[in-house]
Amino acid sequence: MSVITLLILSVLVGWLATLILHSDIGHVSLPDFATAVIGAGIAGGLVAPVLGIPMLGEYGITLWGALASWVGAMSLLAVANLIWRGQLRWGPATCRPLSAQSNRTVPAPSVQW
Repeated sequence: MSVITLLILSVLVGWLATLILHSDIGHVSLPDFATAVIGAGIAGGLVAPVLGIPMLGEYGITLWGALASWVGAMSLLAVANLIWRGQLRWGPATCRPLSAQSNRTVPAPSVQW
């Protein structure tokens, strides 16, 4: 397997896993992204060949190889989030709450014809 192909696949799958497991879309942290890329690299480079999952086929990357990398990235990122934060951080995107200092009301803009 080409090392460059594995690196590109790991970065793409790691980015996707970080977006899926992150509940705050506007704030994706670098350690989470790095953890997902490492998980995808381990799953794609070590675990998949041992299980007999081909990473490269006749036309390039196989679907099973990409799925194996994605499962590895999601698994390692989920375990790391459970250890670091005590939660998976799974769910819909949330908005950050306003701070206590910004409780002032803002009038709606007036439209003049």
